[in-house]
Amino acid sequence: MQRLYDFLRRHPTWVDTFWAVFLLGLSGVSIASTSYASGRHGTAMGALAVSAVMCVAIALRRRWPEKMLVLVLVTGLAQLVLDIEPVAADFAMLVIVYTVAAVGARWASRFALATGLGAATLSQIRWPQEHTSSAGLVAIAVFQTVPFALAWVLGDSMRTRRAYFAQLEERAARLEKEREAQAKVAVAAERARIARELHDVVAHNVSVMVVQADGAAYVLDSAPDQAKKALETISSTGRQALAEMRRLLGVLRTGEHKEAGEYVPQPDVEQIDDLVQQCRTSGLPVDFKVEGTPRPLPSGVELTAYRIVQEALTNTRKHGGPNTGASVRLVYFDDGLGLLVEDDGKGAPHELYEEGGADGQGHGLIGMRERVGMVGGTLDAGPRPGGGFRISALLPLKPAH
Repeated sequence: MQRLYDFLRRHPTWVDTFWAVFLLGLSGVSIASTSYASGRHGTAMGALAVSAVMCVAIALRRRWPEKMLVLVLVTGLAQLVLDIEPVAADFAMLVIVYTVAAVGARWASRFALATGLGAATLSQIRWPQEHTSSAGLVAIAVFQTVPFALAWVLGDSMRTRRAYFAQLEERAARLEKEREAQAKVAVAAERARIARELHDVVAHNVSVMVVQADGAAYVLDSAPDQAKKALETISSTGRQALAEMRRLLGVLRTGEHKEAGEYVPQPDVEQIDDLVQQCRTSGLPVDFKVEGTPRPLPSGVELTAYRIVQEALTNTRKHGGPNTGASVRLVYFDDGLGLLVEDDGKGAPHELYEEGGADGQGHGLIGMRERVGMVGGTLDAGPRPGGGFRISALLPLKPAH
């Protein structure tokens, strides 16, 4: 049944043609059994011709509604002039009035209403009912006019409804495009921000390498062991800088440049404790725990971890509501760093986290996902059962190749 319904929706002209053929057959039976057989009013051939034209109008009403309206009106006038009594196919006039009101041009809709209201009156004048008073004729004309008025009202209502739904669909499509555009802008801005921060990290590492190299050259002869340690530091720092540069590749920076001398090390995992203390001072209770054995991490991983905790706690202050508490867990694994930030506040809609950043510069979860993706990690965020919000991230120590 569903396939049949879909087929009929895709081929409306076929449906109209079926009803047109049915109406033509019904008209033929009616003509054969009425006064046309005696030739009292017109001829049977004339009535069949009128019925055929009316049925053609029904079959093609959705393709050319205005043209079919004109065709039906001309046929109706010919029917009046040739004194061909109404036949079953005259029902096409009612169908055309509805169709033009629903999908036709505005001028055609008004014209159809006017002619539909006058059709019953003209019919009563041309073929009055025998043994009926003038008041009775007026009553019959009014009664026959009501279906035309209802058909037009129903068709015009369908037009209004279609226009309303079309407007809703257009608005939804426009909002979707705007949302996608805003998301792309947010991602681009966040990636540019991450690129600048990673640039600072790499610049800092290079500075450390230069200082260590100068120190190694100075003590190479007098303190070989100290020079060896300096070279080892240069080696590890260089590998770390190369790893950060690999993450930086493909990230386009904007035309904004920092002033000379502004390149400084970015926040790291150790400063998360200071961040938690600041939140406690501002009135947000935060439970902070570190599990596993702390050890040095790549600068990009440390920066990402700090920014995620910062973003999550700021969101908690903004959206958690009164009497909200939060917890931060840092878990050192053999191959990565785990983060879990939870709060028990009333929370905010997931879309709000997606659209708005914590500090007015980022873009909520969009920024978090970009940061985590830059270091090859994973992020899971969403409401907690029973209330609150949870953000969980896993940052690998070595980026995936």
